[in-house]
Amino acid sequence: MTTLVAVRHGETTWNRKGRLQGWAPAPLTALGREQAGRLGAALSDGYDIDRVLSSDLRRTEETVEILLEHFDAPVAFESAWRERDIGVHQGLAVDQMSERFPEYDLGETGPDAAHRRPESGESLVDVRDRVLEGWETTLAECESRETILIATHGGPIRLLLGHVKDLDIVETIMDQSQGNCSITEFEFDHETGAARIVRENDTSHC
Repeated sequence: MTTLVAVRHGETTWNRKGRLQGWAPAPLTALGREQAGRLGAALSDGYDIDRVLSSDLRRTEETVEILLEHFDAPVAFESAWRERDIGVHQGLAVDQMSERFPEYDLGETGPDAAHRRPESGESLVDVRDRVLEGWETTLAECESRETILIATHGGPIRLLLGHVKDLDIVETIMDQSQGNCSITEFEFDHETGAARIVRENDTSHC
C-alpha cells in the first residue's frame, strides 16, 4: 500500500484580494506562512514522508520550503501539479469572472464551459488531463509502503478527488472545495490498482 498525501499551498496575497491567480507568482501572506508551518508540523507528526512532488509555481515552492523545516525529504518540482493557466483572465477579480465571461461558468453552461480555453490559457479538461497524467505516472512508479507528499493547488486536488469518486467535471469543480494548507489523503493498493480516499480537505491543524 502506498500513501499519497495531497496538500494545498498557504494563503497568498491574491487569495486575500480575491483575484484569479493561474500561474501568477503570487507570494504567501504572513498568514499563509503560518498555515504552512502548522501544516508542516501536522505532516511531521502524522506521516513518515519519503519524497515530495510539488508544483513549480511560487506559492507552492514557498509552502514546501516551510514544510521542509519540519521533516527531511527530497523534492521534485513538476509542472504537472500546477494550477490551471487561465491566460488573459489572470488577475481578474473572482466575483467578476462569471459576470464578464459567463461562457466559462460551469454553473451557467455546464460541461461546455469545461472545454473552453481562454486565450493563452488552458481549459479545465486540459488541466484534468495534465494532472491525471502526473497522477498515473506517480502510481506507476511508486513503491509499496512509500509515503509521497504532493504539494499543489485547489484545482488539481479537486480533479484527483473527482477522478477517484468518478464524478463528472462539473460536480468535481462545483461540489468540492479545498482550504489553504488542507490535507487530502489517498491509499493506493498495488494489487488491485485502485486508489481510495482516506480523508479530504482536512484543515483541523490550521
